[in-house]
Order: sequence, then C-alpha cells, then structure tokens
Amino acid sequence: MIVTVVSVLDGGTTTVSVPEARRRLATDPFLLLGVELPEAEDPAEEPVVRQLGLDDGDLEWFGRQDASPRAEFLGDTAGFVVPVIRGGHVHQVHALASARFLVVVHWGRRAGLAGDIRALVRRERPRDAVAALFLLLQEALSTFRRAAVGALLQVEELEDDMFEERRPEQIYRLSQLRRHSAVLHHALLPYLQGVDEVITRRMMSPDFPVGRQRLAQEFQRAARLVLADIESLQDATRRAFASYGSLVAGEQNGVINRLAIVSVIFLPLSFLTGFFGMNFEFLTNRLETKDEFWLLAVGLQLVAVVGSLFLLHRSRIWRRLRDDE
Repeated sequence: MIVTVVSVLDGGTTTVSVPEARRRLATDPFLLLGVELPEAEDPAEEPVVRQLGLDDGDLEWFGRQDASPRAEFLGDTAGFVVPVIRGGHVHQVHALASARFLVVVHWGRRAGLAGDIRALVRRERPRDAVAALFLLLQEALSTFRRAAVGALLQVEELEDDMFEERRPEQIYRLSQLRRHSAVLHHALLPYLQGVDEVITRRMMSPDFPVGRQRLAQEFQRAARLVLADIESLQDATRRAFASYGSLVAGEQNGVINRLAIVSVIFLPLSFLTGFFGMNFEFLTNRLETKDEFWLLAVGLQLVAVVGSLFLLHRSRIWRRLRDDE
C-alpha cells in the first residue's frame, strides 16, 4: 500500500508510511490522503480502514474491489464508491471524507485521478475536506463527460462517412460505440441515483451548512448534464443505426427496381416465345414462309421490347433510377 499526502498549498504529493499517515489522520486539522493499492487484492492483507485507524463496522466496504457504487453519510463521515472512466473502461475510486480529512483509495494507476486531483487542489484551493471531496466527485463526472462527448463525435463522423461510402466496418464500429454508451449509462445511473437520494436527504436537514448546499447543488446540476450527454450518445447511436438501415433499404429498392425493369422487358418476350412454341394447326400449317417467320417471330419481339421501353421511360421507376444514378 502506497500512501501519499496531497498538499493544499501547491498540489504536490509526499509519500509517507502507513504509521505516519495514521498519526496525521488523528492530529492534522486538514489532510488529503491518497492510497494506492495493488491491482491484485490480497485476501490476507488487513483492511485499509483498519490500517489507517479508521476502523468502523459501517466501513467494511471501504477499500474492497468488489464494492458497488454507493454514497453514504455515517454521522460526520461521508463515504463514496465513485465510478471513473479511464481508457474506455470503468474503474472505481473509494472516497471517505469528514470535516478534517479526505481519503481516496484506488488500485494501481488505472483510475488516474491523482494528477487531476493535484491540479484541482492547486487551482481551487479547497478550504476543507468536504470541498475537496466535491472536487473529486466533479472530476469523476468529467471523465464520463469526456468519454461521452468523444464517442458522440465518433458517431457523427461515422454517420457522415456512411452517406459518402457505406462499408461493413462502419456497422461494427457503431455496434462498439452503442455498447460503450450502454456501459457508461449502466455505470453512472445507479451511482447518481444513490448520490442524489443521499444529498437530497441531507439538504433537507436544517443543520446542513449553506456552503455545502451550494456544492451539492452544483454537483447535482453537473450530474444531470453528464447523464444528458450519455443519453444523447445513446440517441445518436440509434439514429446512426437507423440511417445505416435506410441506406441499405435504399440500395435494395434500387436492385428491386432494376429487376422489375428486366422483368417488364422479358415478360412479353417469354409470352411470345411460349405462344409460338405451341403446336396449333394455324401455326404449323399456315406459317410456312421465311417472311412470315421474321414478321411474327422477330417483328413482334421487337415491338414488345420497344413498347416496354417506352412505357418504362414514361413511368416513375425509370425516373427514379435515373435520379439515383
């Protein structure tokens, strides 16, 4: 376990030992603590809350990789399991905040929020751990927003390319983006519902400070905007699939129209061929000369083809094919 202390003054980090982190949690008036755990969890290792001296029966989930997204207020302490998007995948960050400290736990460097938090602390200079907590929550939302907006731009580019030239790999890429939008929505929606319920319940309490109410309201507004971005991505992928289907249907209609033209031309020819192939007495006894053969067998064929082409030229099918070309 690697424990770092984030400086509020300059946003820098200092690596400390676990006993030192435990001592500072008990004495410092304002402490931002980052805990990096190995990606492979060791069942025999002591829980994080116990190592840091924060052992509490209600915090058994804190620092466990299998914990589900949550938001809980435990007296003066608030605990969160926050989903974060990095590299197109959903990771978890655990946060525990009180009036004096903020402890953030992540696994390896997958979540990648350490640099972002340092930059936010350097720029915003939070006055207490609760303000730093809302900075963390806002930054986690920003990872979802960036992922949704980036995927939305890809969908729009694919949709534009489809109208220029339709290719099989486009539908595969659209399927991936549609799956990505579902992953974003599935990861964020339960978390936001839990946070919104807890924050709303706390805001109804008369002892909830006005400053924290403002932070909570800003978070709720940002959460609604991010959720709207993800829903816009889902709508865009559905629209792109519909556009792809419309293009395929248009091409199939063109093929069917061409087959209809061929059928109109060859149907009279097939009829004449079948008719003159019958062994009626008139056909076998009266049509004996070469001129009669050319006149009836070939002349009627030419008349049928010219008549069919004339009718097609006057019909909407011909004009539609000409417009498609």
